[in-house]
Amino acid sequence: MKKNKAPTSRRSEIQNIYRCYSSGRNTLAASALLRFLHMEQMETAANQETAEGLIDRYEIEETARENRTMTFEGFYRYMESKDCSVFDQIHASVYQDMDQPLCHYFISSSHNTYLTGDQLVGKSTLDAYVSALRRGCRCLEIDCWDGPSAEPIVYHGHTLTSKILFKDVITTVEQHAFEVSPYPVILSLENHCTPTQQDVMAQYLTSILGGKLLATSLDLTNQPGQLPSPNELKYKILIKNKKLSPQTVVAESLSNLVVYTKSVKFHSFSHAREHQQYYENTSLGEKKAHKLVKTSAPDFVQHNTVFITRIYPAGSRTRSSNYNPQGFWNVGSQLVALNFQSLGLPMDLNNGRFQDNGGCGYVLKPFFLRANQWGFNPNKGNTLTAPVPVSVSCVKVISGSNLPVPRSGKALDPFVRVEIHSIHSDSCRRHTDTVRHNSLSPRWDSAMNFTISVPDLSLIRFTVRDQTGLTSEFIGQYTIPLTSMKKGYRWVPLLSREGYSLDPASLFIFIWYS
Repeated sequence: MKKNKAPTSRRSEIQNIYRCYSSGRNTLAASALLRFLHMEQMETAANQETAEGLIDRYEIEETARENRTMTFEGFYRYMESKDCSVFDQIHASVYQDMDQPLCHYFISSSHNTYLTGDQLVGKSTLDAYVSALRRGCRCLEIDCWDGPSAEPIVYHGHTLTSKILFKDVITTVEQHAFEVSPYPVILSLENHCTPTQQDVMAQYLTSILGGKLLATSLDLTNQPGQLPSPNELKYKILIKNKKLSPQTVVAESLSNLVVYTKSVKFHSFSHAREHQQYYENTSLGEKKAHKLVKTSAPDFVQHNTVFITRIYPAGSRTRSSNYNPQGFWNVGSQLVALNFQSLGLPMDLNNGRFQDNGGCGYVLKPFFLRANQWGFNPNKGNTLTAPVPVSVSCVKVISGSNLPVPRSGKALDPFVRVEIHSIHSDSCRRHTDTVRHNSLSPRWDSAMNFTISVPDLSLIRFTVRDQTGLTSEFIGQYTIPLTSMKKGYRWVPLLSREGYSLDPASLFIFIWYS
């Protein structure tokens, strides 16, 4: 249960709601609470048992509980609990179909996972792998180079970044791979080693990962010609690398460990349709991928219904900055790799996307990105041949509470920015007015309307900023998939730039969408 830390102003707002449904009485009958759930919270499946269950959970006054009623204090506790969080608690556990082929999922993916800083002199650490895995990442990158004493090393080649041993990375992955998610981990090898040290890599992968390593194909006689599902690959680690061929020099021992994630060069979408196998995947730099999104989005969507595509940041991002991942999700790219050590909007979107489905690192793509028959083109709005409900959303930002103040102690002049991240025609942002000198209990009462044609791809980002003259400074944010938002009166938690909770800081909103 969320602790009662909200200031008096929110008590006042909640009290107004309480009075409206209690008809001026000192307690709220279960029937009145049920009416509130139906009318305001849009919880249409709620029944008398639901209302009485909330009374049992949040009412501490014995007489009220016995009479199946709720005092204001009980109602206040309910309104400040996870039951009234904007994030649908059903989505805090795995609830999606996990029996589809791997290519039907967005998969949380990291670029240069070993780095904690920039690409030139940054530090390579094992902790970076632990951190990524604990944040739900399911695709890790390992840059492998020949090291001294026949020991392969991991670092950003031809730079001053520090070096760590390949065997230590694999040991770390083995220890932490399935701490937060049972679903498969993909090790994307950026392999610069000679065949001799590739043999050493293969030995470590086999001996350290043991039974967790997927080294042979699964018996999938009922679904030939398609990738296995996350459920079928539970607790397995897959190796993504090139395989031995007349054109590719790869140690046979390492090549044999590549099963469903064979790396091949991308030529064109037409070439892929003719020649690419279901177990082969391609990697595209962000610039080439952006061009393909702009010029060939329908082909990109079709390609990603069958094959896995990894997108990675441009080499020019020497400071480990990130691109906006939304455009690549819009065409169904599965492995949209980001620098997890870098803060800001791209990682906020990534964290928001992958908090869905229990934070397991796999989010089922919308149906129109899993089959080519729907003719989806993100560059032209909702062009689907199948009806998708257009979402008309109203977000009323009512108030905030306990906003963190700067170290300088300066009084905040806060405002809230609400952003929609989706296909281009749906993406937009609105903001409230600025409240002067109030971090404890700013009140905005600002209503905003959005029309969203593809809600299944949309993220909503709430950002609190401090107006400082002509500019503004970041205070906190929260990003959530539109489909994970609950309707009605809800509180929005706030996270720091680093992604840590700023509790008890939060927003109080009313949300409605069709």
